[in-house]
Amino acid sequence: MSAIDIRPLTPTIGAEVLGVDLSRPLSDETIGSLRRALLDHLVIFFRDQELDPESQLAFARRFGSINVAPFGPKHPDYPELTVLDQDAPRGQGADSWHSDNTFMLEPPMGSILRVVELPGSGGDTCFASMYAAYEALSEPLKALIGGLNAVHDLTKTLAQAIASGLSGADLAQMQEEWPAREHPVVRTHPETGRKALFVNGNFTTRLAGLEPRESGALLPFLIDHVRDPAFQCRFRWAPGSVAFWDNRSVQHFGVPDYSQRRLMHRVTLDGDRPF
Repeated sequence: MSAIDIRPLTPTIGAEVLGVDLSRPLSDETIGSLRRALLDHLVIFFRDQELDPESQLAFARRFGSINVAPFGPKHPDYPELTVLDQDAPRGQGADSWHSDNTFMLEPPMGSILRVVELPGSGGDTCFASMYAAYEALSEPLKALIGGLNAVHDLTKTLAQAIASGLSGADLAQMQEEWPAREHPVVRTHPETGRKALFVNGNFTTRLAGLEPRESGALLPFLIDHVRDPAFQCRFRWAPGSVAFWDNRSVQHFGVPDYSQRRLMHRVTLDGDRPF
């Protein structure tokens, strides 16, 4: 196998990794190089991979234990895999900037997404650095939000999934099993020590400790702040593509511009409690 070649997509976020066959057993040295690339570039992309569910899961396990998503369609033979099968994606949740499952006490460390079937065109995914989003804020605003927590709740996103037929979950039962949680608005990454903005449109409902009008003014700004292209990269999927992103420092957005089937398999990795 040739040496690993890491090619940044932008100075801020994203890199393509060449010279790695994810379907084969990988050495500890290679896994270490990929982990470093993930920490440095926040999301890494692989092309021309021939993976099946077993090899996708085997690759994921080299980076930690697998986190089974509380809701969303699952693979019939591999419940650790969430199946994203869409042909009318607008308004179904992925077309909103978000991090995966931040309503959990310990949100996922990362997600690995693999192409199974693609539409004829469209269906790109955009990724944004929450380090860059935080660093772009003014110093007075950083001081204001530095000690705040935000409430994360699954209700809105799960209700949308139920209404669109993407989930058969019982909303009340899920709310009881997964109550709303508070996380810091500014998260310190447990491995890099860098600060990242940690609120998102799918799961963050209010800023704790603020009056409703105060939260209603500030939270929408913080959520919308991610839309700046300076924080982003955009990935065009092709057969055999795989993306692996750090859920602790990245948000993503599935562009809902397609009307043919787009089938993806996603696996998420256990994380830790934000601080």
